[in-house]
Amino acid sequence: MRLGIISALHEEQQGLVEAMQGPQKRSHGMRDFTLGTLWNIDAVCVLSRLGKVAAAMTASILVEKYAVTHIVFTGVAGSADPHVNVGDIVVAEALLQHDMDARPLFPRFEVPLTGLQRFATDLELSTQLAGAAKDFLRDELAKVIQASERQEFALQHAQVHRGLIASGDQFISSAMHVKQLKADIPDLLAVEMEGAAVAQVCFELGVPFTVMRTISDNANEEAAVDFMRFVQTVASPYAFAVIQRLCQRLAG
Repeated sequence: MRLGIISALHEEQQGLVEAMQGPQKRSHGMRDFTLGTLWNIDAVCVLSRLGKVAAAMTASILVEKYAVTHIVFTGVAGSADPHVNVGDIVVAEALLQHDMDARPLFPRFEVPLTGLQRFATDLELSTQLAGAAKDFLRDELAKVIQASERQEFALQHAQVHRGLIASGDQFISSAMHVKQLKADIPDLLAVEMEGAAVAQVCFELGVPFTVMRTISDNANEEAAVDFMRFVQTVASPYAFAVIQRLCQRLAG
Protein backbone atom coordinates (compact mmCIF):
# COMPACT_ATOMS: atom_id res chain seq x y z
CA MET A 1 0.00 0.00 0.00
CA ARG A 2 1.07 3.57 -0.73
CA LEU A 3 -1.34 6.03 0.88
CA GLY A 4 -1.89 9.45 -0.67
CA ILE A 5 -3.00 12.04 1.90
CA ILE A 6 -4.58 15.21 0.48
CA SER A 7 -5.69 18.39 2.23
CA ALA A 8 -6.74 21.70 0.71
CA LEU A 9 -4.96 23.96 3.20
CA HIS A 10 -1.58 23.78 4.91
CA GLU A 11 -3.19 24.05 8.34
CA GLU A 12 -5.34 20.98 7.66
CA GLN A 13 -2.23 18.82 7.22
CA GLN A 14 0.02 20.44 9.81
CA GLY A 15 2.18 17.97 11.69
CA LEU A 16 1.87 15.05 9.27
CA VAL A 17 4.86 16.04 7.15
CA GLU A 18 6.90 16.67 10.29
CA ALA A 19 5.97 13.20 11.58
CA MET A 20 7.06 11.49 8.36
CA GLN A 21 10.13 9.26 8.53
CA GLY A 22 12.67 9.53 5.71
CA PRO A 23 10.88 12.41 4.00
CA GLN A 24 11.73 13.18 0.40
CA LYS A 25 10.50 16.37 -1.22
CA ARG A 26 9.27 16.43 -4.81
CA SER A 27 7.62 19.18 -6.85
CA HIS A 28 5.28 18.69 -9.78
CA GLY A 29 2.41 20.67 -11.25
CA MET A 30 3.01 23.63 -8.90
CA ARG A 31 2.57 21.34 -5.89
CA ASP A 32 4.96 20.05 -3.26
CA PHE A 33 4.78 16.33 -2.51
CA THR A 34 6.43 14.74 0.52
CA LEU A 35 7.17 11.03 0.27
CA GLY A 36 8.07 8.91 3.29
CA THR A 37 6.69 6.64 5.99
CA LEU A 38 3.92 7.49 8.44
CA TRP A 39 3.49 5.01 11.29
CA ASN A 40 4.81 2.15 9.11
CA ILE A 41 2.69 3.08 6.10
CA ASP A 42 4.31 4.22 2.84
CA ALA A 43 2.71 7.63 2.29
CA VAL A 44 2.68 10.76 0.14
CA CYS A 45 1.38 14.05 1.58
CA VAL A 46 0.28 16.97 -0.60
CA LEU A 47 -1.83 20.10 -0.51
CA SER A 48 -4.38 20.35 -3.29
CA ARG A 49 -5.44 23.99 -2.78
CA LEU A 50 -9.13 24.86 -2.87
CA GLY A 51 -11.66 23.81 -5.48
CA LYS A 52 -12.61 20.82 -7.59
CA VAL A 53 -10.16 21.32 -10.46
CA ALA A 54 -7.23 21.70 -8.06
CA ALA A 55 -8.29 18.60 -6.14
CA ALA A 56 -8.79 16.52 -9.28
CA MET A 57 -5.37 17.45 -10.62
CA THR A 58 -3.74 16.61 -7.31
CA ALA A 59 -5.39 13.20 -7.09
CA SER A 60 -4.43 12.42 -10.68
CA ILE A 61 -0.77 13.28 -10.06
CA LEU A 62 -0.69 11.16 -6.91
CA VAL A 63 -1.87 8.12 -8.84
CA GLU A 64 -0.13 8.59 -12.17
CA LYS A 65 3.24 9.97 -11.03
CA TYR A 66 3.66 8.84 -7.44
CA ALA A 67 1.88 5.47 -7.72
CA VAL A 68 -0.35 5.78 -4.68
CA THR A 69 -2.73 2.85 -4.30
CA HIS A 70 -5.18 4.46 -1.85
CA ILE A 71 -6.20 8.06 -1.18
CA VAL A 72 -7.60 9.79 1.90
CA PHE A 73 -8.72 13.42 1.88
CA THR A 74 -8.82 15.28 5.19
CA GLY A 75 -10.18 18.76 5.78
CA VAL A 76 -13.13 20.78 7.02
CA ALA A 77 -16.71 21.19 5.84
CA GLY A 78 -19.91 23.02 6.61
CA SER A 79 -22.80 21.15 8.16
CA ALA A 80 -25.85 20.53 6.00
CA ASP A 81 -27.87 18.63 8.60
CA PRO A 82 -29.25 19.77 11.97
CA HIS A 83 -27.84 16.65 13.65
CA VAL A 84 -24.29 17.34 12.40
CA ASN A 85 -22.61 19.87 14.67
CA VAL A 86 -19.41 21.87 14.77
CA GLY A 87 -16.60 19.55 15.89
CA ASP A 88 -18.27 16.42 14.54
CA ILE A 89 -16.50 14.28 11.96
CA VAL A 90 -18.19 13.14 8.76
CA VAL A 91 -16.69 10.17 6.94
CA ALA A 92 -18.12 10.04 3.43
CA GLU A 93 -19.96 7.01 2.14
CA ALA A 94 -20.54 8.81 -1.15
CA LEU A 95 -19.91 12.20 -2.75
CA LEU A 96 -21.64 14.28 -5.41
CA GLN A 97 -21.07 17.64 -7.08
CA HIS A 98 -23.91 19.91 -5.99
CA ASP A 99 -23.07 22.43 -8.74
CA MET A 100 -23.10 19.85 -11.56
CA ASP A 101 -26.13 20.57 -13.72
CA ALA A 102 -26.07 19.57 -17.40
CA ARG A 103 -29.85 19.53 -17.83
CA PRO A 104 -31.59 18.88 -20.16
CA LEU A 105 -28.81 16.72 -21.61
CA PHE A 106 -28.33 14.80 -18.35
CA PRO A 107 -30.17 14.64 -15.01
CA ARG A 108 -29.17 17.17 -12.37
CA PHE A 109 -26.04 16.18 -10.40
CA GLU A 110 -25.15 13.42 -12.90
CA VAL A 111 -21.57 13.60 -14.15
CA PRO A 112 -21.96 13.41 -17.94
CA LEU A 113 -21.00 10.11 -19.57
CA THR A 114 -20.52 8.29 -16.27
CA GLY A 115 -24.17 7.58 -15.53
CA LEU A 116 -23.49 8.51 -11.90
CA GLN A 117 -24.57 11.26 -9.56
CA ARG A 118 -22.79 9.81 -6.55
CA PHE A 119 -19.37 8.23 -6.26
CA ALA A 120 -19.05 5.72 -3.43
CA THR A 121 -16.02 5.64 -1.19
CA ASP A 122 -14.14 2.41 -0.50
CA LEU A 123 -16.08 0.55 2.18
CA GLU A 124 -13.11 -1.04 3.97
CA LEU A 125 -10.98 2.12 3.97
CA SER A 126 -13.92 4.26 5.12
CA THR A 127 -14.76 1.79 7.88
CA GLN A 128 -11.18 1.89 9.12
CA LEU A 129 -11.19 5.70 8.97
CA ALA A 130 -14.49 5.96 10.86
CA GLY A 131 -13.17 3.58 13.50
CA ALA A 132 -10.02 5.66 13.88
CA ALA A 133 -12.12 8.81 14.21
CA LYS A 134 -14.39 7.27 16.85
CA ASP A 135 -11.39 6.05 18.85
CA PHE A 136 -9.88 9.52 18.71
CA LEU A 137 -13.01 11.29 19.91
CA ARG A 138 -13.44 8.79 22.74
CA ASP A 139 -9.84 8.52 23.92
CA GLU A 140 -7.85 11.56 22.83
CA LEU A 141 -10.05 14.60 22.24
CA ALA A 142 -9.54 16.01 25.72
CA LYS A 143 -5.79 15.44 25.47
CA VAL A 144 -5.14 17.24 22.19
CA ILE A 145 -7.73 20.04 22.20
CA GLN A 146 -7.40 22.74 24.83
CA ALA A 147 -10.24 23.12 27.30
CA SER A 148 -10.95 26.66 26.12
CA GLU A 149 -11.42 25.45 22.53
CA ARG A 150 -13.54 22.50 23.64
CA GLN A 151 -15.77 24.89 25.53
CA GLU A 152 -15.99 27.61 22.86
CA PHE A 153 -16.76 25.22 20.00
CA ALA A 154 -18.91 22.88 22.16
CA LEU A 155 -16.85 19.79 21.36
CA GLN A 156 -17.84 17.82 24.45
CA HIS A 157 -20.33 15.68 22.55
CA ALA A 158 -18.55 15.44 19.19
CA GLN A 159 -19.43 12.35 17.20
CA VAL A 160 -18.74 10.58 13.92
CA HIS A 161 -21.28 10.47 11.10
CA ARG A 162 -21.18 8.45 7.88
CA GLY A 163 -23.06 9.48 4.78
CA LEU A 164 -23.26 11.86 1.84
CA ILE A 165 -20.96 14.85 1.31
CA ALA A 166 -21.48 17.32 -1.55
CA SER A 167 -18.79 19.41 -3.23
CA GLY A 168 -18.95 22.59 -5.27
CA ASP A 169 -16.78 25.52 -6.26
CA GLN A 170 -18.46 27.73 -3.68
CA PHE A 171 -17.77 28.58 -0.04
CA ILE A 172 -21.33 28.30 1.20
CA SER A 173 -22.16 31.00 3.73
CA SER A 174 -25.89 31.35 3.32
CA ALA A 175 -28.46 29.54 5.45
CA MET A 176 -30.94 29.77 2.56
CA HIS A 177 -28.46 28.16 0.19
CA VAL A 178 -27.78 25.19 2.45
CA LYS A 179 -31.51 24.87 3.19
CA GLN A 180 -32.20 24.60 -0.54
CA LEU A 181 -29.43 22.03 -1.00
CA LYS A 182 -30.86 19.98 1.85
CA ALA A 183 -34.29 20.15 0.26
CA ASP A 184 -32.85 18.97 -3.06
CA ILE A 185 -30.63 16.30 -1.44
CA PRO A 186 -32.39 15.14 1.75
CA ASP A 187 -29.64 12.80 2.97
CA LEU A 188 -26.89 15.42 2.62
CA LEU A 189 -24.68 15.76 5.72
CA ALA A 190 -21.97 18.26 4.77
CA VAL A 191 -20.74 20.60 2.05
CA GLU A 192 -17.19 21.36 0.94
CA MET A 193 -15.16 22.16 -2.20
CA GLU A 194 -12.98 19.19 -3.22
CA GLY A 195 -14.07 15.70 -2.21
CA ALA A 196 -16.38 14.82 -5.10
CA ALA A 197 -13.68 15.72 -7.61
CA VAL A 198 -11.24 13.37 -5.92
CA ALA A 199 -14.00 10.78 -5.87
CA GLN A 200 -14.51 11.00 -9.64
CA VAL A 201 -10.80 10.73 -10.36
CA CYS A 202 -10.45 7.72 -8.07
CA PHE A 203 -13.51 6.09 -9.64
CA GLU A 204 -12.17 6.53 -13.16
CA LEU A 205 -8.67 5.32 -12.21
CA GLY A 206 -9.87 2.45 -10.03
CA VAL A 207 -8.24 3.71 -6.81
CA PRO A 208 -9.83 3.09 -3.39
CA PHE A 209 -10.40 6.35 -1.51
CA THR A 210 -12.12 7.89 1.46
CA VAL A 211 -12.88 11.39 2.74
CA MET A 212 -12.90 12.75 6.29
CA ARG A 213 -14.34 16.17 7.07
CA THR A 214 -14.34 17.94 10.42
CA ILE A 215 -17.37 20.22 10.69
CA SER A 216 -16.12 23.78 11.11
CA ASP A 217 -19.36 25.73 10.69
CA ASN A 218 -23.03 25.55 9.81
CA ALA A 219 -22.58 26.88 6.24
CA ASN A 220 -24.47 30.04 7.17
CA GLU A 221 -23.69 33.73 7.46
CA GLU A 222 -21.34 33.06 10.40
CA ALA A 223 -19.30 30.47 8.48
CA ALA A 224 -16.18 32.58 7.98
CA VAL A 225 -16.06 34.26 11.40
CA ASP A 226 -13.69 31.85 13.20
CA PHE A 227 -12.90 29.60 10.27
CA MET A 228 -9.09 29.75 10.22
CA ARG A 229 -8.78 29.64 14.01
CA PHE A 230 -10.98 26.55 14.07
CA VAL A 231 -8.83 24.95 11.37
CA GLN A 232 -5.64 25.65 13.31
CA THR A 233 -6.79 24.77 16.82
CA VAL A 234 -9.32 21.99 16.18
CA ALA A 235 -9.33 20.54 12.67
CA SER A 236 -5.54 20.27 12.40
CA PRO A 237 -5.04 18.20 15.59
CA TYR A 238 -8.14 16.17 14.69
CA ALA A 239 -6.64 15.25 11.31
CA PHE A 240 -3.21 14.43 12.72
CA ALA A 241 -4.58 12.14 15.44
CA VAL A 242 -7.08 10.38 13.18
CA ILE A 243 -4.56 9.79 10.38
CA GLN A 244 -2.12 8.42 12.95
CA ARG A 245 -4.73 5.97 14.17
CA LEU A 246 -5.73 5.09 10.60
CA CYS A 247 -2.14 4.29 9.62
CA GLN A 248 -1.68 2.18 12.73
CA ARG A 249 -4.84 0.26 11.86
CA LEU A 250 -3.75 -0.28 8.26
CA ALA A 251 -0.24 -1.31 9.29
CA GLY A 252 -1.57 -3.69 11.93
